[in-house]
Amino acid sequence: MNYDVIIIGAGSMGMAAGYFLSKSGKKTLLLDAFTPPHNKGSHHGETRIIRYAYGEGEEYVPFVLRAQELWNDLEKATGKQLFLQTGVLNVGKEHSDFIQNTISSAKKYSLPLDILSSKEVHNRWPGITLPNDFIGCFEPTSGVLKCEESIKAYQELAELNGATILTNSQVKDISIKDDRVTIKTDNQTFYSDALVVSTGAWSGSLLSTLDLELPLSPVRKTFAWFQADEKMYHQDHFPAFTFETPNGQYYGFPSIDGAGLKVGRHDGGDQIHPDESILPFGELPEDKGDLIHFLHQYMPKISQLQYGKTCMYTLTPDEDFIIDLHPNYSNVAIAAGFSGHGFKFSSAVGQALSQLILSGQYDIDLSPFSINRFKN
Repeated sequence: MNYDVIIIGAGSMGMAAGYFLSKSGKKTLLLDAFTPPHNKGSHHGETRIIRYAYGEGEEYVPFVLRAQELWNDLEKATGKQLFLQTGVLNVGKEHSDFIQNTISSAKKYSLPLDILSSKEVHNRWPGITLPNDFIGCFEPTSGVLKCEESIKAYQELAELNGATILTNSQVKDISIKDDRVTIKTDNQTFYSDALVVSTGAWSGSLLSTLDLELPLSPVRKTFAWFQADEKMYHQDHFPAFTFETPNGQYYGFPSIDGAGLKVGRHDGGDQIHPDESILPFGELPEDKGDLIHFLHQYMPKISQLQYGKTCMYTLTPDEDFIIDLHPNYSNVAIAAGFSGHGFKFSSAVGQALSQLILSGQYDIDLSPFSINRFKN
């Protein structure tokens, strides 16, 4: 069976790419070893933060602003609410790199940002208690994305555009000869002019078959929901948050639709092989222990665990993304290594992958995400 483009991996980035490619008129096939959305990827867990004043570096800001525009477009196209404007509170010591990057990127791109003392944070949100040497940077226009609903929305539109999506279809072999791509699954063979690889934790092993070795490390991550006073922590008056503390980096969400406060630890995690079963939440003492310790210090009114889940991050050494064309095949676009902060960008990543396939370039600078940075 012949296609213009085959996408391997129909999760966050792949499904968005499938929408943009099919919208452009390309005959598009998406293959996924599971049934997206699923619990084998980094999109698992219902919600993700989107913030624009970016503590990881100013180079991300144009990209995330584009992503928000595209999320807005997706809401309009489907009539679904996918973005909740809860605001995001970034917390840490004033002179930390994360906080300084947040402030500088807001200034550079004229983004609204309220810089608050620890006392001002507590006065605005009594459920938070901070040390005196911490500050808060509150971004009122940012908020929360419904990640699994967003993937479903892109799937719906891609299929309306004529894209074919085959789930539970694991790729067994890839070959490229004379710019012609051949993909084999257990019982089918497909051909295409171009290929997109966006397979999350499996990207390293899959790309090695195309003579590309990338420094990708899948790790087990956990997060959990806790009982919360709705008057204090409800989404209407409590923000999503990121905390940089001496004991680790944490993130969380207000109680959305009465689900309770959601909290996770961003750094750390045990390296895993994605084909092996992941220990469920609670099997390791730090799963609950780290979160309880964080809450005890900064949100002491929260203590009762409801339930937890696991997901996977796929880390690069610098924790920046990989979005690029294969160095040996100009008809192969790659999205990998999103290091636990990629979902918010996935609408723009999908657009970028589409444009890389169609024209070899994107109108936002992707050089920080180049494969070449890993060459010796």
